[in-house]
Amino acid sequence: MRLAQFIRHAREQILAESFAYAAQIPALQGLAASVLRNHLPLVLNTIALDLEQPQSRTQSIEKSLGHAAPPAEETPAQSHGTLRARVGLDIEQLVAEYRVIRSCVLRLWADHGDPDRFAMQDTLRFNEAIDQAVAESVAYHAAEIGKWRHIFLGVLGHDLRGPLNAMLLTAELLERVESQGNGQAMYLIGALLRNGRRLNSLLDSLLEYNKATLGVGMQLHRETVDLGVECREEFEMLQRAFPKRQIHLQITGDTRDAFDKSRVRQAVSNLVSNAVQHSPEGSPVTVIVAGHEKAVEIITENVADPIEQEVLDTLFDPLRRNSSELGASSGHLGLGLFIVREIAKAHQGEVTASTADGLIRFKMVLPRAPKTA
Repeated sequence: MRLAQFIRHAREQILAESFAYAAQIPALQGLAASVLRNHLPLVLNTIALDLEQPQSRTQSIEKSLGHAAPPAEETPAQSHGTLRARVGLDIEQLVAEYRVIRSCVLRLWADHGDPDRFAMQDTLRFNEAIDQAVAESVAYHAAEIGKWRHIFLGVLGHDLRGPLNAMLLTAELLERVESQGNGQAMYLIGALLRNGRRLNSLLDSLLEYNKATLGVGMQLHRETVDLGVECREEFEMLQRAFPKRQIHLQITGDTRDAFDKSRVRQAVSNLVSNAVQHSPEGSPVTVIVAGHEKAVEIITENVADPIEQEVLDTLFDPLRRNSSELGASSGHLGLGLFIVREIAKAHQGEVTASTADGLIRFKMVLPRAPKTA
């Protein structure tokens, strides 16, 4: 059987092995099967189609030198590279996906029967096609990463400028007030502190994002705490921060266990700030802390228009800033919901988003620590 025909014949088995590998990549763990599949089935079809086309020796050499005619429209491999960059795969992991496909196809084909007189030719053509797909994916992956890097630097410069200018202006006013002795110094000092804390929050968010992209992960300091008590304290601070909004808190069940209370409070703050920012003024925001047998759940609900599932799946990605991509609670860097996800993952839990009945609901599930004998 010629290799192109075999690829079509064994397509599902090849893809099954590829998906099994993809599911082990940290950035892809827990994602839907459709995300794991991505454009890989179309990439395989494109490779099979390429093998079926006649090709001269000169055309083969031109292709190997990267001189092949550019495609008229975006190829499946190019789309695959872009989308893998968006979910957090690095270049090494992207190339590894193709390495698995190459190995799987050649191994299964060899097991299928003895090689015929076309085996060498088909193998060379197949390797050319795989290399072409890798080149296309890597180029689009790098372009996507570069685009977000520029966006990130622009957002960072914009968001740091605001509190920094406010601090400088306040310092100048403080200098004038002190020289006049009119008693307004404490108010201005408070403004300086608020803007300083905001800058600190922005930099903390930046560091957390940087650690996550480097694969370091978030460090936890677990201790036995009552998340109901901790969330109530955070809730009272949030009420003072948003005095014009109705924020309701409900606590049910046993909410004591070993958690990092500081991180959980940070997650609650991000979720509530996100809800306040992306809901109509005067509408309520509900926070629910519920203790269950195996986990403690923290839920926020707020009024929102329906959101498509493909958009919901991206809400926890970093640097999402438009009206339908939420997450600007950590100083407006677009890292708020991303950090919530990292906090949940560090606790071996998860956070999800859903919409129904005019509400958007974020649910963070924090598993209880294993019982020791």
